[in-house]
Amino acid sequence: MQAYEANFDGLVGPTHNYAGLSVGNVASLNNAKNHSSPKQAAKQGLQKMKALHDLGMVQGVLAPQERPDLGMLRRLGFSGSDAQVMQDAAAKAPEIYRAVCSASSMWTANAATVSPSGDTPDKKIHFTPANLTNKFHRSLEPTTTGRILQAMFSDSKHFAHHLHLPDNEHFGDEGAANHTRLCSDYGQSGLELFVYGRYAFNQSKPAPQRYPARQTIEASQAVARLHGLTEANTVFMQQNPEVIDQGVFHNDVIAVGNRNVLFFHEQAFLNTAASLQEIKQKFPGDAQLHFIEVKNQHVSVADAIRTYLFNTQLINLPSGEMVIIAPTECQEHAGVYRYLTDLCQQNTPIKNVHYFDVKQSMQNGGGPACLRLRVVLNEQERQAVNPAVMMNDTLFANLNNWVDKHYRDRLSEAELADPQLVIESRTALDELTQLLKLGSVYSFQR
Repeated sequence: MQAYEANFDGLVGPTHNYAGLSVGNVASLNNAKNHSSPKQAAKQGLQKMKALHDLGMVQGVLAPQERPDLGMLRRLGFSGSDAQVMQDAAAKAPEIYRAVCSASSMWTANAATVSPSGDTPDKKIHFTPANLTNKFHRSLEPTTTGRILQAMFSDSKHFAHHLHLPDNEHFGDEGAANHTRLCSDYGQSGLELFVYGRYAFNQSKPAPQRYPARQTIEASQAVARLHGLTEANTVFMQQNPEVIDQGVFHNDVIAVGNRNVLFFHEQAFLNTAASLQEIKQKFPGDAQLHFIEVKNQHVSVADAIRTYLFNTQLINLPSGEMVIIAPTECQEHAGVYRYLTDLCQQNTPIKNVHYFDVKQSMQNGGGPACLRLRVVLNEQERQAVNPAVMMNDTLFANLNNWVDKHYRDRLSEAELADPQLVIESRTALDELTQLLKLGSVYSFQR
């Protein structure tokens, strides 16, 4: 049966802002407290979704979280009306208040880990929302993420949903940002690569010293167990602690895979040779594997982070051509642009690069790959997905009109405490759940 790799992009939320919340994310910290444009950010994301749809890709939309998260502020001791809670928290605990206003759910590579039915013993697609315990502002997401995913993939005949892992740093899980899948064809059985940063229960193992390793091997192993994966169709690889300390907070900042191609920086992994050998031994199917290793002399780790060369989408168009979806920062950097131009002339499946402006996301530390969650679907599974979340001309127009109606052109840190903002946000999200036919996924609706 024919299968597709669908991309579900996160819709940027109405409180999109630059709070510099993500220690270890260089771009996020460098742009902290700048003015943001929620409307521009949402429209840039929608334009990328529509462009991929127009290229023939299966493209869907993942709804944002409710922000500010007033329920969490009340849990932390702030009381009174919504306006009082917002203003009291903003005045007395500004760092906490900025965190509960984060629009970080736009980076849906962190939403969940997804295993296709071709890999699982019950032949269902399995979803485990990421707990994102390393950052307080992101740890607010998994419950609502789980509800949204269940509203999108509701047919239990085809989809299995798991509770996120325990909310503890020993099981720190960052979702698909540290997971990729290699295969000969999307519909065939594949090899799932789980990349971790540290061992939680063994302090003698290598670990970064400057920035946190957000994914533990224990979390990766637990997700694999939940999805029914076996030793034969999994490889666990450790990220190089030295590149984490340079600002490579997720594996998708330094490596990306698609079908029979693994595209990575030479410093991405610890014990690279052994990991690549294990991939060769376990890779199913008859397609030729391509390991595209970018040498530091061609692109430094710093330049890879600056341009997000690896935080690109590596996709197969309906024609069969494999292409890279890259941010315009890659085009504007002479060395990276030269490397990508040369790459398309080499003897690899990658034949073209499409550049997109996602600067509002890039400035907050996320490129094209951060913005999407990959879900392999065969035709029956595709028909079982909530059709209201799938991109088409009508949905594109409706969502742009929705953004124009509800989003602010400009948002400053001080304006995050405006009581009108929560009213605007809830009004927008309530209307969005009707547009996308999600039901009551937000706490204020329940």
